[in-house]
Amino acid sequence: MIDLLDEVIVTPRRAFPRLPDLQVIERPGWLQIVTPSIKTGGLNEVIYSLLDERSADAAIDSAVAMYRDLGLKFRWNAGPGSGPADLCERLERRGLTPSWGRGMARSIEDGGPVADVIEVDARTVEDYTHVMAAGWNADAAALLSLHQHILAEGRHCLFVGYCDGLPVAAASYVPFTRSAYLMGGVVLPSHRGRGLYRALVQARLAHARARGITLATSHAREATSAPILEKLGFETVCRFPLYFG
Repeated sequence: MIDLLDEVIVTPRRAFPRLPDLQVIERPGWLQIVTPSIKTGGLNEVIYSLLDERSADAAIDSAVAMYRDLGLKFRWNAGPGSGPADLCERLERRGLTPSWGRGMARSIEDGGPVADVIEVDARTVEDYTHVMAAGWNADAAALLSLHQHILAEGRHCLFVGYCDGLPVAAASYVPFTRSAYLMGGVVLPSHRGRGLYRALVQARLAHARARGITLATSHAREATSAPILEKLGFETVCRFPLYFG
């Protein structure tokens, strides 16, 4: 039997790709990744922190200083299992900005391919990168190298959606043993409201179902993607704060 909270919160902690310069800092009660080549967000995160009250300030200061000294944008996940109890207050005192997310899940029923959404390969990775760079205001050259590495690694499944032959939507997921973790859905502003986000979700669900996976999970921004996923059958398992620095 699947422990739903564990599958929504704990399993996705290992969803990051293994880039050549990505550093994993791990010890009991702590999981952090640092990627100097990614300056503008993503792959720089304190993923899990269960800290002792007496040593929490020193650990927080060390992690924040590491990112800031390298000139990296980063985030701190303060989700279920984090500590101490006043972790959020300590992060805010250091100037980190809060945003709320939801851990969400739904079962995957039978489904087929979705028109105009395809799985990314070496021929279409530049289209995927174009959408991601435009959607997240990121450097396309750095992203292309990242996405090419992700394709070669083979853990993530990437999808790109087209409208009138133009790449305008993109998303990915990571297949785990018991669940598919949906990540990074974006539709360019010029093509929103046309059902492309829904199509990206349906394409990934169908792909995961074909692998024998029957549960989909996601960490959704409460103000943006969470309401859309709710309409697509996802239920909120938990709410949690993310802090950005």
